[in-house]
Amino acid sequence: MSSVSQARSLGKYFLLMDNMLVVLGFFVVFPLISIRFVDQLGWAALLVGIALGLRQLVQQGLGIFGGAIADRLGAKPMIISGMLLRALGFALMAVADQPWILWLSCLLSGLGGTLFDPPRTALVVKLIRPHERGRFFSLLMMQDSACSVIGALIGSWLLKYDFHLVCWAGALMFILAAIFNAWWLPAYRISSVRAPMRDGMRRVLRDRRFVTYVLTLTGYYMLAVQVMLMLPIRVNEVSGQPAAVKWMYAIEAVLSLTLLYPIARWSEKRFSLELRLMAGLLIMTLSLFPIGMADNLQTLFCLIGMFYLGSIIAEPARETLGASLADSRARGSYLGFSRLGLALGGAIGYSGGGWLYDVGHDLDVPDLPWVMLGVIGLGTLLGLYRQFHQRRIEPAMLSGR
Repeated sequence: MSSVSQARSLGKYFLLMDNMLVVLGFFVVFPLISIRFVDQLGWAALLVGIALGLRQLVQQGLGIFGGAIADRLGAKPMIISGMLLRALGFALMAVADQPWILWLSCLLSGLGGTLFDPPRTALVVKLIRPHERGRFFSLLMMQDSACSVIGALIGSWLLKYDFHLVCWAGALMFILAAIFNAWWLPAYRISSVRAPMRDGMRRVLRDRRFVTYVLTLTGYYMLAVQVMLMLPIRVNEVSGQPAAVKWMYAIEAVLSLTLLYPIARWSEKRFSLELRLMAGLLIMTLSLFPIGMADNLQTLFCLIGMFYLGSIIAEPARETLGASLADSRARGSYLGFSRLGLALGGAIGYSGGGWLYDVGHDLDVPDLPWVMLGVIGLGTLLGLYRQFHQRRIEPAMLSGR
């Protein structure tokens, strides 16, 4: 086996181990934030939505800067420092008794993600061959699902004793991840050239097709982030017990572990990435409209399962499509900028979702946020269709000249 092939093979195992620690650390804490501060402490959902949206906006919105720095300095120092910064944010969250402290903890957590997220994604693109990326992203998603359930179970169990333990457990996971990267991660360069930061950022911003695709995904992410805010709140409302949230993540794990990889393998040979993304988004959208009217856990979990099924179809296609559009000369910058849609969608989805939740309850219209999310999903679907349809038309026009 050549040295390059051996590096790729070992790199896959490293990426899976690293991803396990990161996902476990994240899901020990974040799914329980809305339950802790909204249900247990009685804070307004808008305040908690602002905190979650701030983390999303900072982490993903500044991703282009984190990616550009990683293009220049390499992946290892960025990943290690980012993971330690997130651990600090979780430790601060343990003592949050005022909204500003929660916001600050989420800000630190987001800044940590800004540093480690783009280079980690760039390593996947660097170490995994193009024809294998779709399947590897599917494997990562399967691992995400399994680890999210384990993390939520650990967090729910610790929450029975003290929320401090939840935060400290999450911080410990990220400290372990930082040590793992410090010990095992080689000093990889993630881009094919070592150019100044501004060159990589300029290259991304001039790529109109890529920028349009990223910004169009804002609406998609507004739906996707509700697994951290609105869906846990709704499950808790219907069930009357916070522990029921873990079954929501169990549904995701079962569907992902049994269907994600087979669906990805089957669909990649028959349908384009664009069609798979739109089909998944359509299923997610249709599942949201009736959630506000569900009055029992069986119905609610069926709708949530439908939502997860749409995500299973859409996510590998979205990740693979974004990676295929990235320029190898500024890989970190491209993959950092690709998170801007998640930044905007997360910030609007969290704060807007929390605001709509409060307004819906004040007006006694509990299905208001779900109907609005469904409308946003339909609008995003139309935007993607027009973009992809235009992309097919342009080559045809050029060939006819």
